[in-house]
Amino acid sequence: MAKLELKNINKTYDRKTIPVKNVSLSVDDGEFLTLLGPSGCGKSTTLRLIAGLEEPTRGQILIGDRDVTALRPGDRNISMVFQSYALYPHMTVYENMASPLKLRNTSANEIEQRIARASEFLDLNTDLMHKKPGQLSGGQRQRVALGRALVRNPDVFLLDEPLSNLDALLRERVRAEIKQLFEQQNAPVVYVTHDQVEAMTLSTKVAVLYEGNLQQLDPPGRLYTHPANQFVAGFVGSPQMNLLTLRCKGHSAELGNLRVPLPPQVPTPPHVVLGIRPEDVRLCEDGDALTLPGRIFLVENLGMQNLLSVRVAGAGDNTITLRALLPADRRWEGDDVVVAIVPDRIHWFDADTGDRLA
Repeated sequence: MAKLELKNINKTYDRKTIPVKNVSLSVDDGEFLTLLGPSGCGKSTTLRLIAGLEEPTRGQILIGDRDVTALRPGDRNISMVFQSYALYPHMTVYENMASPLKLRNTSANEIEQRIARASEFLDLNTDLMHKKPGQLSGGQRQRVALGRALVRNPDVFLLDEPLSNLDALLRERVRAEIKQLFEQQNAPVVYVTHDQVEAMTLSTKVAVLYEGNLQQLDPPGRLYTHPANQFVAGFVGSPQMNLLTLRCKGHSAELGNLRVPLPPQVPTPPHVVLGIRPEDVRLCEDGDALTLPGRIFLVENLGMQNLLSVRVAGAGDNTITLRALLPADRRWEGDDVVVAIVPDRIHWFDADTGDRLA
């Protein structure tokens, strides 16, 4: 198999439209990389550049030891699964899966063997093989699209939001199938999505993009616990992280009547952004050092937990809103509460640049 590498890739349509800006990353054999970000961040353009459907303005794309930057899509030995499945409606399942192999003049015996292996793994039984896409469910069509990609034995797999057309329950099931499927493949996988649950559950690495720039490239766990900047902190995680711009005094940030010490290695700026995830805001217990009294003004029932929005008195006439995940074992609305924030779960960001401070 082959390593995929992007070196300083840029794509410019005009002076004002630069969807991909100097992106460099690599995906080794067996790695599953997800390109994650909001609409317009450059993730789909990056995938199209890898596929050869777009040509970079500057930079190199390498697959193994081959520079494929100028090669046509058909010469790159990649397989791509699209959001729309892109199945031929007039062909049967078998014919759809066989089509890329026939274009490469693969022998009939080899085609039959590869399709048999892929269909068995994807649970596409014999009855389905003779049906056309219009006779299949969304999940079955998605498996056929995956099967067509698998039979090629490509150097790189590319998947462009393949689950976005499925309903929530089916998406969850197919997501689990995709995870099992690609754990048994040795080729690099690049997956595009705006859904952070897909990114966190499927990937060995996640590349977060925003406005064409690579914000962070890390395993999912590190992305969550050590976001590189304020954008990543706010984008990754549901419910969203509390991000509070606070005034500094001495070597502390003023959060209501509370003084939150800054890390020793951080110089004291005029203002700083404190980040704390809702699951790290809890009811006050004896011994808690960082506690805040407030009043609940909104309760969102999430099933096993409630997401509470709490108004906390700020400096002067200002109020601060903190969101906290608390058990759903009592009614909360309108209550006065005292919440505590976990000191070692606080994230600090520069108020001007958004970069992580510690």
